[in-house]
Amino acid sequence: MGDVIELPRRGLSTPVATLQSITQAASSRFLASWSIDEWGRDDSFVRVAEQLTSVRWKTVTGGLELLPVHRPAVVVVNTRRFRLTQWWVAVTLSAAIGRPVRFVGRPDTAPLGALARRLGGLLARPDEIVGALRHGELLVVGLSATLDSRQVGTCDPALLGPAVERRVPVFPAAVLASDSSRTARIEVAPALTTRRRRRGPLGEVELAGLAETEIAAMLEAFGGAHTGTPLDWLPWPSGGS
Repeated sequence: MGDVIELPRRGLSTPVATLQSITQAASSRFLASWSIDEWGRDDSFVRVAEQLTSVRWKTVTGGLELLPVHRPAVVVVNTRRFRLTQWWVAVTLSAAIGRPVRFVGRPDTAPLGALARRLGGLLARPDEIVGALRHGELLVVGLSATLDSRQVGTCDPALLGPAVERRVPVFPAAVLASDSSRTARIEVAPALTTRRRRRGPLGEVELAGLAETEIAAMLEAFGGAHTGTPLDWLPWPSGGS
């Protein structure tokens, strides 16, 4: 019986082992960079989402200097149906002002619920909003969605109740986004002030009505989509940055 000849294995096994070690090390560094806070928000995932949204929208923002740097606050925005406006506004504002911005209204079902939570989404429940405001968070609350960008939906007073109770400032913000171009705009107005400083359902209802009125006035000042051309969506100066 002839001798069995074994070919050297070092030349074949070393590159494979090296490739595997490099891949594992790179994967470890990549996964280690993804940190999730106590509310389930993944800052690295949010940055990826911001880069993706910037591919679709070239957003002009105004009034950002009005928003607090550290204190809790609520931003109320108009929303378009099938647009996930709160998600987009929260991600855009977070990148623009350099602090985490969460949105109210994530679904409670998989898989969108888990995805929205990674982006900073909270359930549309007063207890979730109370907890976030207690920890100094900046929240985005949306009006009911409409199909027409010139129309303003209704504001749920219950979602503003925690802000009224804790005397947290509420900022109305008008949002416009073109269907035919990359132009988009987010304009934040000064915090709403009511005639009487009162708590309870009356305070919530009054503040919700003020938010609807102010956002409608801002959209009217922007001009809306009257001509049906991209000229409607040009970011005309309005004193914002």
